[in-house]
Amino acid sequence: MNNPVLSPQEQLPASDWEHYILYKTIKDLLIEIPHYFESTISVSGVRATEIYPFSAVLGLMIEQEVVRTLNNLRQIWDANKQYAGYRFIRQSQAFPDVLLMNPKTGHIIFGIELKCWYLLAKEGEPSFRYHATPNVCTIADLIVIVPWVLSNVLSGAPVIFNPFIASARYVAEYRNYWWQHIRKAKSTSEIHSPSNVVPYPRSRDKISDHAESDSGNNFGRIARIGLLDTYAQSFRDLDLIGVTVSAWRAFLKAQPQEFDISEVEDQDNEG
Repeated sequence: MNNPVLSPQEQLPASDWEHYILYKTIKDLLIEIPHYFESTISVSGVRATEIYPFSAVLGLMIEQEVVRTLNNLRQIWDANKQYAGYRFIRQSQAFPDVLLMNPKTGHIIFGIELKCWYLLAKEGEPSFRYHATPNVCTIADLIVIVPWVLSNVLSGAPVIFNPFIASARYVAEYRNYWWQHIRKAKSTSEIHSPSNVVPYPRSRDKISDHAESDSGNNFGRIARIGLLDTYAQSFRDLDLIGVTVSAWRAFLKAQPQEFDISEVEDQDNEG
């Protein structure tokens, strides 16, 4: 009789790690970042039928502004100026999206896979795919999902809310565990993982896990594996200028759409 496969457990950096205090300070700061976030973006004249495709572009811009905000808060995460040469750097087409590193020496302390989630998106949950194989993540690397809307719903400046924060390695491990041992499917649950991967890979390196049978292209949709359920549902009754998020979603979904690119898939360096 085969022993059941145990669910993976989230592991965190040891308290004696030389950068632990910095890591803990930044992680706590990420929880509070909506209070510090300032956007240079201002949107006006967007019709209801245009909000979905426009939100995809805005999400990428907000990710850049979250990184800028973190760097502007150096006085909090580096109050003693121990990390004067370090800053958050956003990289494109490489994993993870953001690195806390010293550009002169190339030394990396940890990384953040940063994604923005438009709260009024049709699906009511983050739709990006996360394919990174667990071994490409260090214990300290994080996955951070930042919810946002425009201050006046269809106009104004972006407003962000408390993010979802978890270990990037743990989410990758649980994604695979869910696919192979919890998901009920008649097809094979085999997953193919790249070999010889290392943290902080080059943009051309192959670091993505792939499901052998995935006709629906659902592998990597971490919003559907249970980890985000309570978090995502907590925004349904959030009040936006007198109307709940769920009511806004219903209204926008009912509008005729000429085109829709609201779902931006994470490429995860397929190589």
